[in-house]
Amino acid sequence: MKWHHEGPVLEIDRLSISFFTRLREIPAVMDFSLTIQPGEAVGLVGESGCGKSTVALGIMQDLGRTGRITSGTIRFKGRDLCKMGEPELRNIRGDEIAMIYQEPMASLNPAMRVGQQLMEVPMIHESASKEAARKLALRMIEDVRLPDPARIFRAYPHQLSGGQQQRIVIAMALMSKPSLLILDEPTTALDVTVEAGIVDLVKGLGRKYGTSMLFISHNLGLVLETCDRICVMYSGEAVERGSISDVFEDMRHPYTQALFRSIPLPGADKTARPLVAIPGNFPLPHERPPGCNFGPRCTFFREGQCDTAKVTMQPIPGNDRHESRCLRMPEIDWSAPPPLPVATGTVEPGEVVLKVEGLQKYYRVAANALTGGAKRVVKANETLSFEAREAETLAIVGESGCGKSTLAKVILGLQPATGGTVTFGGNEIQNIPVARRPREMVGNLQMVFQNPFDTLNPSMSVGHQIMRALEIFGVGTTVAERRERMLELLDLVKLPRAFANRMPRQLSGGQKQRVGIARAFAGNARVVVADEPVSALDVSVQAAVTDLLMELQREKRTTLLFISHDLSIVRYLADRVLVMYLGHVVELGTTAQIFAPPYHPYTEALLSAVPIADTKVKKERIVLEGDIPSAVNPPPGCPFQTRCRWKDKVGPLCETQTPPLREIAPGHSLKCHLSEEQLHLMRPVIQTEDT
Repeated sequence: MKWHHEGPVLEIDRLSISFFTRLREIPAVMDFSLTIQPGEAVGLVGESGCGKSTVALGIMQDLGRTGRITSGTIRFKGRDLCKMGEPELRNIRGDEIAMIYQEPMASLNPAMRVGQQLMEVPMIHESASKEAARKLALRMIEDVRLPDPARIFRAYPHQLSGGQQQRIVIAMALMSKPSLLILDEPTTALDVTVEAGIVDLVKGLGRKYGTSMLFISHNLGLVLETCDRICVMYSGEAVERGSISDVFEDMRHPYTQALFRSIPLPGADKTARPLVAIPGNFPLPHERPPGCNFGPRCTFFREGQCDTAKVTMQPIPGNDRHESRCLRMPEIDWSAPPPLPVATGTVEPGEVVLKVEGLQKYYRVAANALTGGAKRVVKANETLSFEAREAETLAIVGESGCGKSTLAKVILGLQPATGGTVTFGGNEIQNIPVARRPREMVGNLQMVFQNPFDTLNPSMSVGHQIMRALEIFGVGTTVAERRERMLELLDLVKLPRAFANRMPRQLSGGQKQRVGIARAFAGNARVVVADEPVSALDVSVQAAVTDLLMELQREKRTTLLFISHDLSIVRYLADRVLVMYLGHVVELGTTAQIFAPPYHPYTEALLSAVPIADTKVKKERIVLEGDIPSAVNPPPGCPFQTRCRWKDKVGPLCETQTPPLREIAPGHSLKCHLSEEQLHLMRPVIQTEDT
């Protein structure tokens, strides 16, 4: 039974949450306040470990055995959730307050059909009949814009893509029309194009059902596109609250300012205006400094003022409920331009070091993994051709399943090619497995992986792991020589030498990724394949790791193949960009060419999907319908024709003939049937006030 209330949907007042271990109390959230009005969407942003998810779990009253609310109140529609009994809370969860988690498969039962899982919601919360629940489930599958609702209804979760699974989780959360929807990083694991569709969907459904939303994210661009108001958290505290326009255009806390300076916005230049990483590290909960938590990392820190008394939230006159937790706020000149970072010298690319021509990679798989059957062919890479020069950054972009990582595996000798050539150092290497490659070649072709947590041996110290790599690459003849080189590599990636004795569990995500980079450069690599090297890291850490890669490239003249789906970071650091779709190169050109029309229709959609944390930027909204087709059964003709909004301009040719990769300007190639005249009708997708 839902109850009606005239005031705010959610009022959190002076909330503090701690976790209790055998050793100590660990304060996770302190003095946190937040109000959400009916129909309002509020974004909660901050680095990993700042307490965002703990706030959400506090609202759900799901803090486990060790978590406890130590003070403050959480009022939902005027009633204190902290004083409710378990039966009452059980009625509210999923009915009045619903939560969508980061990983959709964690919310779905793999052994139950999707339709059954959706039907359970109205049957449990509203005692609906099977027939009524079935009709509602089918309608919700339509509402979340999934094709063929009857097929999806009968499917098991593993038969759906990640984006489809997340849409089902959203449908499940909205089945009972909750008053409050909590979304905890709901798009982190999804492609940027799928993310754009999910964001549009959530906004539309929020308006349709009048749902209030708490949107937890570390992506400021996503919060800008989704929310009305924003709350910035740092180390367990809210440090700034206000409307999107007030906080984005008139920020009043040094941490908010530092976050914005560590993300690449349109116009950022890696040589003239490098990103500014936040100095120092996030404090551990039991090691917070006295006074202001952000003090040790703040450029405005003043000893004797910022490190003495507890800092409280102060209102900012003239703005809409805009507050900041900064003692020096009134005396700081917030309109002063940021201090210009030291400009770095440009790096002129040298001769071609890696050449890929007509590369194909097919996999033969059984039609049915359990029963066998006729073999089917997965066309992961289809006639790829490109060159990479010394000291150049070539970005390889596209959605999951387009063949980016397969290409990396072939280059690194982890998979043999089916056809075509990969030439490195004058040798064709496409069919030489890594185990048979000369030691020097293995050292010259290295990789930095996406997830730093999975690439380090948890039982071996950092120094030992780097020295092992040096031993494999034949660097140094004695243990002492290798140890000295290992310490030099730690210096190179800006880690203290004392970290040599640390275990991986004692390092943060950004520190682990630096160890991964040190290992990749242990053999003086000439080509480094970086597969989404910063996507698992916080934005503040991303800036530091990205600039480290750039610095190493300048110093060592390394060629960087940067695999990513984040076009903001690609625009900032890449010299040239290769856009892949369903195993094909669909566009190749300099970064300036790729980010300005004419575009390949797929590149156009990718650019539109990028969330940009700048209120002065205007974007054309292009949401791709459907998912990437299967590489087992690719569409005839142009690989992109099933999702292309320009197809009607060409006609049946798109469905019957694969377009050739043709040059439309020096160094700029497209695989598209659109004529030169049609291509030049394209308008810029991203427009700033300068354009």
